[in-house]
Amino acid sequence: MKSIAFFNNKGGVGKTTLLCNVAAYASLHLGMKVCVIDADPQCNATQYFFNEDVLDQIYSDAGFTILDVVEPLTQGEGFSQEIRTVRSDNFGFDVLPGDPKLALTEDFLAQDWGDAKSGNVRGIRTNLVFSDLLGRLHNYDLVFIDVSPSLGAINRSILLSSDYFMSPMSIDIFSLKAFENIAEWIADWSSDWDVAIQNVKDSSKLPSLNYGQAKFLGYVTQQYLAKKDSSGRRRGVRAYEEIRGKIDNVIADCGLDEGIPGQPFEIGTVPNLFSLIPMSQSNNKPVFELLAKDGVVGAHFAKVKDAKAIFGSVTRNLLGRLNG
Repeated sequence: MKSIAFFNNKGGVGKTTLLCNVAAYASLHLGMKVCVIDADPQCNATQYFFNEDVLDQIYSDAGFTILDVVEPLTQGEGFSQEIRTVRSDNFGFDVLPGDPKLALTEDFLAQDWGDAKSGNVRGIRTNLVFSDLLGRLHNYDLVFIDVSPSLGAINRSILLSSDYFMSPMSIDIFSLKAFENIAEWIADWSSDWDVAIQNVKDSSKLPSLNYGQAKFLGYVTQQYLAKKDSSGRRRGVRAYEEIRGKIDNVIADCGLDEGIPGQPFEIGTVPNLFSLIPMSQSNNKPVFELLAKDGVVGAHFAKVKDAKAIFGSVTRNLLGRLNG
């Protein structure tokens, strides 16, 4: 099993839409066994996957969400002994639903991080909650994790536990700055974690879980305006291309490129799909699975076909980096 967090501390870059459609393509068209963890308290992925009736069931007293994984630790009960997922038939995979109340655990994880740095084993265990979770999902081929646009304690715990992370990004100057922030943040907490492990007096008490700094896989550019050149190839307009040309150098300069076998670091690109995205969301279906009954008419059919090729390319390139 490989775990991949979709992460960028700049919001509004199409992170959730990308994750949901890449995960769906891997499941529906590549036959992979996939689980999606919605660890973003905004719960946009969960709302994308399920209609109102299913959401009512998920958030009933009998439901199970990501909060049920983390909350037992806040009550001194240790790691949750139960993990339940919900099947999304339209997307073809299992989901551990998100929960807005997950945000309330941020301070708890941050406080225990401080304890962990002094070698406190309980604090270390707390921040490995997602390592324990991922270990229980070992029967999947891929686990995708949707995270919030934050440099906080929850995301730190997730990146400490995940194998990889990749960054969806819009093509603007603020996304370039986001890479610098991410690199500095990861370097800081990775150093703190090394100190924490060294400060443990009895290493036999450390939990036997997988952990370490998640490796950066690359980025996917999104939502740019594209035109076709004389050869019929789609290209971004000049203003976008000027910023796009700086991305790889910024990544290399801040040190995120370690482990990536050379430039380019771009995994793929997703142009603006306009009305297909809200149509996909309202029908709780991947963009490339939309049909006439979902509201597709006229030129939309060609766009749906294009979307299948686009997300297929991104997915295959992403998996190629995992196996490279």
